[in-house]
Amino acid sequence: MATFVLVPGAWLGGWAWKKVTPLLEQKGHEVHAVTLTGMGERVHLASQDIGLETAIQDVLNTIKYNDLEDVVLVGHSFAGKVVAAVADRADEKRVGLVLFLDAFIPEDVRTPQGDFSREGWPTLEDGWRIPLTESILGSIGKDVQGADREWMLSKVTPWLMRYAGDPVTLSEKWHSAKKAYILCTGGGDDVEQILKRKLDGPTKVIESGHWPMISKPGELVENMLLLTGAALP
Repeated sequence: MATFVLVPGAWLGGWAWKKVTPLLEQKGHEVHAVTLTGMGERVHLASQDIGLETAIQDVLNTIKYNDLEDVVLVGHSFAGKVVAAVADRADEKRVGLVLFLDAFIPEDVRTPQGDFSREGWPTLEDGWRIPLTESILGSIGKDVQGADREWMLSKVTPWLMRYAGDPVTLSEKWHSAKKAYILCTGGGDDVEQILKRKLDGPTKVIESGHWPMISKPGELVENMLLLTGAALP
């Protein structure tokens, strides 16, 4: 059985995996859903000083203090750069597979990458937090409807600008990390162009918006397990 560490993307907390966690646990897997500092139930810790380094430490500490090894480290959306950095830094045997869920996929380079701060984000008056707007949700989350939509909107918290803007720099260790990918056709990225990159790991495509953990949890879990089985012995 596998151990999953689930890292949510922008505006989300560990709550976003509420439908996914029991499906994995019912199949005998261990699940740890992370809430990054300043998000979800940890929104009271938000400040303009919180950045990517804090997020990386959140995940490293989840792995360390739960004595986890050989984890399937799932990064959604911007958290692609978080999980890449965690896998790059973690002690040997801590991370078995990095699974990118409709996420930022780092290039295999040794230079800073992943600065999303210049994309014209709407910000709150304080200038360091980005709200989830109806236009963003309508653009990349068309399949989140009805009760799911109401529930999601009741839980989202503003995304920290430094989470968007802080780049990640990876070492040569990143080249050898095992990777897998789930792409979402309605998530805002050009899936065909991503596939042309010849991703270095097994890949699945889901017909969904950017938040399949909410709109298609069963299909998402099925693909997570297929990729885990394909990538790990």
